[in-house]
Amino acid sequence: MTAPVRTAGASNVVERGVREQVAIELSGVGKRFGAGAPVLDDVNLTIRPGEFVALLGASGCGKSTLLNLVAGLEPPSSGILEIPADGAAFMFQDATLFPWLSARGNIELALQLRGVPRSERAARAGELLELVHLAGAGHKRPHELSGGMRQRVALARSLAQERHVLLMDEPFAALDAITRDLLHDELERIWRETGRTIVFVTHNVREAVRLGQRVLLMSSRPGRVVNEWRVSAGQKEPAEAARLAAEITTELRKEIRRHVR
Repeated sequence: MTAPVRTAGASNVVERGVREQVAIELSGVGKRFGAGAPVLDDVNLTIRPGEFVALLGASGCGKSTLLNLVAGLEPPSSGILEIPADGAAFMFQDATLFPWLSARGNIELALQLRGVPRSERAARAGELLELVHLAGAGHKRPHELSGGMRQRVALARSLAQERHVLLMDEPFAALDAITRDLLHDELERIWRETGRTIVFVTHNVREAVRLGQRVLLMSSRPGRVVNEWRVSAGQKEPAEAARLAAEITTELRKEIRRHVR
Protein backbone atom coordinates (compact mmCIF):
# COMPACT_ATOMS: atom_id res chain seq x y z
CA MET A 1 0.00 0.00 0.00
CA THR A 2 1.41 3.37 -0.98
CA ALA A 3 0.94 6.70 0.76
CA PRO A 4 -1.04 9.51 -0.82
CA VAL A 5 0.81 12.16 -2.81
CA ARG A 6 -0.90 15.52 -2.51
CA THR A 7 -0.02 17.94 -5.27
CA ALA A 8 -0.63 21.65 -4.87
CA GLY A 9 -0.69 24.39 -7.44
CA ALA A 10 0.14 27.98 -6.54
CA SER A 11 -3.50 28.86 -5.82
CA ASN A 12 -3.81 26.01 -3.31
CA VAL A 13 -0.72 27.23 -1.49
CA VAL A 14 -2.09 30.75 -1.25
CA GLU A 15 -5.38 29.43 0.15
CA ARG A 16 -3.58 27.97 3.14
CA GLY A 17 -3.84 31.36 4.79
CA VAL A 18 -1.51 31.90 7.69
CA ARG A 19 0.89 29.14 6.67
CA GLU A 20 3.93 30.08 4.65
CA GLN A 21 4.04 29.05 1.02
CA VAL A 22 5.82 25.78 0.38
CA ALA A 23 7.36 24.26 -2.72
CA ILE A 24 7.90 20.78 -1.25
CA GLU A 25 6.65 19.29 1.99
CA LEU A 26 7.22 15.83 3.43
CA SER A 27 5.31 14.79 6.55
CA GLY A 28 6.27 11.46 8.11
CA VAL A 29 7.40 10.10 4.74
CA GLY A 30 8.84 6.60 4.62
CA LYS A 31 10.00 4.32 1.83
CA ARG A 32 10.77 0.64 1.71
CA PHE A 33 11.22 -1.69 -1.23
CA GLY A 34 9.40 -4.97 -0.86
CA ALA A 35 9.94 -6.69 2.47
CA GLY A 36 13.36 -5.13 3.03
CA ALA A 37 14.37 -2.69 5.75
CA PRO A 38 13.11 0.88 5.25
CA VAL A 39 15.33 3.17 3.20
CA LEU A 40 13.59 6.30 4.52
CA ASP A 41 11.63 6.60 7.74
CA ASP A 42 9.63 9.51 9.17
CA VAL A 43 11.16 12.18 6.95
CA ASN A 44 9.81 15.64 7.76
CA LEU A 45 10.92 18.49 5.56
CA THR A 46 9.57 21.79 4.26
CA ILE A 47 11.22 23.67 1.40
CA ARG A 48 10.03 27.13 0.45
CA PRO A 49 9.72 28.45 -3.11
CA GLY A 50 13.04 29.75 -4.44
CA GLU A 51 15.15 28.05 -1.77
CA PHE A 52 18.44 26.32 -2.54
CA VAL A 53 18.74 23.29 -0.26
CA ALA A 54 21.82 21.05 -0.18
CA LEU A 55 21.35 17.48 1.03
CA LEU A 56 24.23 15.52 2.60
CA GLY A 57 24.52 12.04 4.04
CA ALA A 58 26.48 8.80 4.06
CA SER A 59 26.37 6.65 0.94
CA GLY A 60 23.20 4.58 0.92
CA CYS A 61 21.31 6.80 3.36
CA GLY A 62 18.47 7.43 0.89
CA LYS A 63 19.32 10.83 -0.61
CA SER A 64 18.67 9.71 -4.18
CA THR A 65 15.56 7.82 -3.10
CA LEU A 66 14.24 11.02 -1.55
CA LEU A 67 14.80 12.86 -4.83
CA ASN A 68 13.03 10.06 -6.71
CA LEU A 69 9.98 10.46 -4.45
CA VAL A 70 9.85 14.21 -5.02
CA ALA A 71 10.27 13.66 -8.77
CA GLY A 72 7.37 11.23 -8.80
CA LEU A 73 9.57 8.33 -9.96
CA GLU A 74 8.66 6.32 -6.85
CA PRO A 75 5.65 6.53 -4.51
CA PRO A 76 6.20 6.92 -0.76
CA SER A 77 5.32 3.90 1.37
CA SER A 78 3.99 6.05 4.20
CA GLY A 79 3.38 9.68 5.10
CA ILE A 80 2.30 12.63 2.98
CA LEU A 81 4.35 14.18 0.16
CA GLU A 82 3.27 17.55 -1.19
CA ILE A 83 4.81 18.76 -4.44
CA PRO A 84 3.97 21.41 -7.04
CA ALA A 85 1.30 20.46 -9.54
CA ASP A 86 3.81 20.70 -12.40
CA GLY A 87 6.21 18.24 -10.75
CA ALA A 88 9.98 18.67 -10.85
CA ALA A 89 12.83 18.65 -13.36
CA PHE A 90 15.70 16.25 -12.67
CA MET A 91 19.42 16.64 -13.42
CA PHE A 92 21.66 13.60 -12.90
CA GLN A 93 25.37 13.09 -12.30
CA ASP A 94 25.74 11.95 -15.92
CA ALA A 95 24.59 14.50 -18.50
CA THR A 96 22.68 11.70 -20.35
CA LEU A 97 22.52 13.70 -23.57
CA PHE A 98 21.38 12.03 -26.78
CA PRO A 99 24.66 11.59 -28.69
CA TRP A 100 23.06 11.89 -32.15
CA LEU A 101 21.60 15.32 -31.34
CA SER A 102 23.44 18.62 -31.10
CA ALA A 103 23.42 20.62 -27.88
CA ARG A 104 20.60 22.72 -29.32
CA GLY A 105 18.79 19.57 -30.48
CA ASN A 106 18.88 18.07 -26.98
CA ILE A 107 17.29 21.22 -25.58
CA GLU A 108 14.74 21.48 -28.38
CA LEU A 109 13.68 17.87 -27.73
CA ALA A 110 12.83 18.79 -24.12
CA LEU A 111 10.83 21.75 -25.42
CA GLN A 112 9.03 19.52 -27.92
CA LEU A 113 8.08 17.03 -25.19
CA ARG A 114 6.69 19.95 -23.20
CA GLY A 115 4.49 20.90 -26.15
CA VAL A 116 6.30 24.07 -27.23
CA PRO A 117 5.38 24.82 -30.89
CA ARG A 118 8.08 24.13 -33.48
CA SER A 119 8.14 27.82 -34.45
CA GLU A 120 9.22 28.79 -30.92
CA ARG A 121 11.68 26.02 -30.08
CA ALA A 122 14.79 27.37 -31.81
CA ALA A 123 14.51 30.79 -30.21
CA ARG A 124 13.84 29.36 -26.75
CA ALA A 125 16.72 26.89 -27.07
CA GLY A 126 18.97 29.78 -28.06
CA GLU A 127 17.92 31.71 -24.95
CA LEU A 128 18.70 28.75 -22.73
CA LEU A 129 22.10 28.22 -24.37
CA GLU A 130 22.88 31.88 -23.69
CA LEU A 131 21.74 31.46 -20.08
CA VAL A 132 24.31 28.68 -19.54
CA HIS A 133 26.98 30.57 -21.56
CA LEU A 134 27.02 28.15 -24.49
CA ALA A 135 25.56 30.38 -27.20
CA GLY A 136 28.33 29.48 -29.63
CA ALA A 137 28.21 25.72 -29.06
CA GLY A 138 24.63 24.89 -29.96
CA HIS A 139 25.65 23.06 -33.15
CA LYS A 140 28.11 20.73 -31.39
CA ARG A 141 27.31 17.14 -30.50
CA PRO A 142 28.00 15.79 -26.98
CA HIS A 143 31.30 14.11 -27.94
CA GLU A 144 32.61 17.50 -29.08
CA LEU A 145 31.94 19.09 -25.70
CA SER A 146 33.93 18.97 -22.48
CA GLY A 147 32.42 17.40 -19.37
CA GLY A 148 31.57 20.81 -17.96
CA MET A 149 29.96 21.91 -21.21
CA ARG A 150 27.85 18.74 -21.34
CA GLN A 151 26.60 19.44 -17.83
CA ARG A 152 25.69 22.98 -18.88
CA VAL A 153 23.64 21.55 -21.74
CA ALA A 154 22.00 19.13 -19.29
CA LEU A 155 21.18 22.07 -17.03
CA ALA A 156 19.69 24.02 -19.93
CA ARG A 157 17.62 20.97 -20.88
CA SER A 158 16.33 20.72 -17.30
CA LEU A 159 15.40 24.41 -17.33
CA ALA A 160 13.59 23.88 -20.65
CA GLN A 161 11.00 21.84 -18.76
CA GLU A 162 9.87 25.05 -17.03
CA ARG A 163 9.29 23.31 -13.70
CA HIS A 164 9.38 25.36 -10.51
CA VAL A 165 11.49 22.71 -8.77
CA LEU A 166 14.89 21.47 -9.98
CA LEU A 167 16.33 18.31 -8.42
CA MET A 168 20.08 17.79 -8.85
CA ASP A 169 21.69 14.45 -7.94
CA GLU A 170 25.46 15.05 -7.63
CA PRO A 171 25.59 16.79 -11.02
CA PHE A 172 29.22 17.94 -10.69
CA ALA A 173 30.75 14.93 -8.92
CA ALA A 174 32.60 13.63 -11.98
CA LEU A 175 34.17 16.98 -12.89
CA ASP A 176 37.60 18.30 -12.00
CA ALA A 177 37.87 20.85 -9.20
CA ILE A 178 38.37 23.91 -11.44
CA THR A 179 35.43 23.06 -13.70
CA ARG A 180 33.28 22.32 -10.67
CA ASP A 181 34.09 25.72 -9.15
CA LEU A 182 33.18 27.47 -12.40
CA LEU A 183 29.87 25.61 -12.55
CA HIS A 184 29.14 26.54 -8.95
CA ASP A 185 29.28 30.19 -9.99
CA GLU A 186 27.12 29.52 -13.05
CA LEU A 187 24.52 27.55 -11.11
CA GLU A 188 24.25 30.24 -8.45
CA ARG A 189 23.80 32.90 -11.13
CA ILE A 190 21.13 30.86 -12.93
CA TRP A 191 19.33 30.10 -9.66
CA ARG A 192 19.14 33.80 -8.86
CA GLU A 193 18.02 34.70 -12.39
CA THR A 194 15.33 32.03 -12.65
CA GLY A 195 14.05 31.82 -9.07
CA ARG A 196 13.95 28.01 -9.18
CA THR A 197 13.62 25.92 -6.05
CA ILE A 198 16.68 23.65 -6.04
CA VAL A 199 17.35 20.48 -4.05
CA PHE A 200 21.00 19.55 -4.55
CA VAL A 201 22.39 16.19 -3.42
CA THR A 202 26.15 16.04 -2.85
CA HIS A 203 28.84 14.18 -0.90
CA ASN A 204 31.02 17.29 -0.91
CA VAL A 205 30.55 19.33 2.27
CA ARG A 206 32.31 22.40 0.89
CA GLU A 207 30.09 22.27 -2.18
CA ALA A 208 27.02 22.11 0.05
CA VAL A 209 28.15 25.17 2.03
CA ARG A 210 29.17 27.02 -1.13
CA LEU A 211 25.77 26.60 -2.80
CA GLY A 212 23.08 25.96 -0.22
CA GLN A 213 21.01 28.41 1.76
CA ARG A 214 20.30 25.43 3.97
CA VAL A 215 22.39 22.30 4.41
CA LEU A 216 20.51 19.22 5.59
CA LEU A 217 22.20 16.11 6.99
CA MET A 218 20.50 12.75 6.64
CA SER A 219 21.08 9.87 9.02
CA SER A 220 22.31 6.47 7.97
CA ARG A 221 19.58 3.96 7.13
CA PRO A 222 16.83 4.40 7.67
CA GLY A 223 17.34 7.90 6.33
CA ARG A 224 15.77 10.90 7.99
CA VAL A 225 16.80 14.54 8.37
CA VAL A 226 18.79 14.76 11.61
CA ASN A 227 20.51 18.14 11.40
CA GLU A 228 20.23 21.44 9.58
CA TRP A 229 22.43 24.49 9.07
CA ARG A 230 21.28 27.80 7.64
CA VAL A 231 24.09 29.38 5.65
CA SER A 232 24.25 33.16 5.68
CA ALA A 233 26.04 35.26 3.08
CA GLY A 234 28.82 35.90 5.59
CA GLN A 235 29.34 32.18 6.13
CA LYS A 236 30.14 31.77 2.43
CA GLU A 237 33.30 33.83 2.88
CA PRO A 238 36.37 31.54 2.82
CA ALA A 239 37.26 31.54 6.52
CA GLU A 240 33.69 31.16 7.76
CA ALA A 241 32.87 28.62 5.06
CA ALA A 242 35.84 26.50 6.14
CA ARG A 243 34.74 26.66 9.78
CA LEU A 244 31.17 25.66 8.96
CA ALA A 245 32.33 22.90 6.61
CA ALA A 246 34.50 21.48 9.40
CA GLU A 247 31.54 21.50 11.78
CA ILE A 248 29.28 19.74 9.28
CA THR A 249 32.03 17.25 8.38
CA THR A 250 32.31 16.24 12.03
CA GLU A 251 28.59 15.46 12.16
CA LEU A 252 28.73 13.65 8.81
CA ARG A 253 31.57 11.45 10.03
CA LYS A 254 29.50 10.47 13.07
CA GLU A 255 26.74 9.31 10.75
CA ILE A 256 29.19 7.42 8.54
CA ARG A 257 30.71 5.66 11.57
CA ARG A 258 27.25 4.75 12.78
CA HIS A 259 26.43 3.32 9.35
CA VAL A 260 29.64 1.25 9.32
CA ARG A 261 28.85 -0.21 12.75
